[in-house]
Amino acid sequence: MNFGRRLAAALEADGAAVLVTIIAVDGSAPREVGARMALLADRSLLGTIGGGVLEFEAIKVARAGLEGGDGSPRERRFVLGPALGQCCGGAATLRLETLGRADAARFAAEAAAEAGGLTPLLLFGAGHVGRALVMALAPLPFAVQWIDARAEAFPAHAPGTVTMRCVADPVAVLAAAPAGALVAVMTHSHALDFALVAQALADARFPYVGLIGSDTKRARFASRLAQAGVNAALLVCPIGGRAVRDKAPAVIAALAAVELLAARERAL
Repeated sequence: MNFGRRLAAALEADGAAVLVTIIAVDGSAPREVGARMALLADRSLLGTIGGGVLEFEAIKVARAGLEGGDGSPRERRFVLGPALGQCCGGAATLRLETLGRADAARFAAEAAAEAGGLTPLLLFGAGHVGRALVMALAPLPFAVQWIDARAEAFPAHAPGTVTMRCVADPVAVLAAAPAGALVAVMTHSHALDFALVAQALADARFPYVGLIGSDTKRARFASRLAQAGVNAALLVCPIGGRAVRDKAPAVIAALAAVELLAARERAL
């Protein structure tokens, strides 16, 4: 049984856990970015971030989350040197997220995607194009996490391959995303769009980062990304390309679906 399925089962049974994810590594560290473990309600562990003092310290912080944390994701940076009794010489930043029973569906969907050979896709934005893209992708081999900070933006129902997630900080979702996930950004806010693509492009785990917009938007974002030290060469904007001039949501969604299929094939 894989990590997602076991975590989903634990949340269904006990209703609480703390997920610990390595979101950044500087120098030498016991595990890579994306490595995860979970402290379950019975205080047992699922997965590992490398053992040793780093894991021990993470467990202490996670235990505090189980014993009264508010559920808000938090980050902790650990220098793996003499202060921790380690000689790795690097540093690791961890993201800790207190989970509840409502999160079980998220990890069950992740497990089903892995078992079914579906490619994970993070779709940011539940506007007109986001809704059209969800429907276009419904029969295709993607497991979609559909993310927006506005609960009212989501429809009442979505296809079975889609998990709707209302989160206050959409950018934080990227830290715990699985390696190899594709990223499509089409939110209601240019500022949020920029924050998302900047974070995604800076993370080598994402082979495709697509952004809705015009050539002008791409040029402006590329300039700002360069100033921030982020390489914009891999940014796909406008999402869906320029072959068709029609900007109706269903048309953009159809073109984006083809583009995502091509990105999926390249990554296999």
